[in-house]
Amino acid sequence: MNQSLSFWPVECSEGEPDLFVCLDCLDEVFRAKLPVEGCPGCGAIGAFEPFELTAIKDWGTESLIQKAEQAPSASHPAQDASSDQPVS
Repeated sequence: MNQSLSFWPVECSEGEPDLFVCLDCLDEVFRAKLPVEGCPGCGAIGAFEPFELTAIKDWGTESLIQKAEQAPSASHPAQDASSDQPVS
C-alpha cells in the first residue's frame, strides 16, 4: 500500500497481547495500534483482536507469522500513530 495510514494507539499492559490481527482477512497485523480507516487489506472495521506471537504461530499463515514477527516495537505508539506504515 503506497499511501500513509493513520493509527489509533492501543495501550497494552505488561503481559497482555499487543499484536492485533484482522479476523476478517487474517492477513494484517499491527503492534499496539489499529488503523483508523479499518483494515488496509480487506476494509473491515472493528475486526481486530489481540493475540500473542506464540498464538499466531499456532494458527497463522506463513505470511501473517512473518508480518507479526516483523511488526515494529510499540515503545512509543502515540508518537508515531499517524505516520507508521502497515506491516506488509
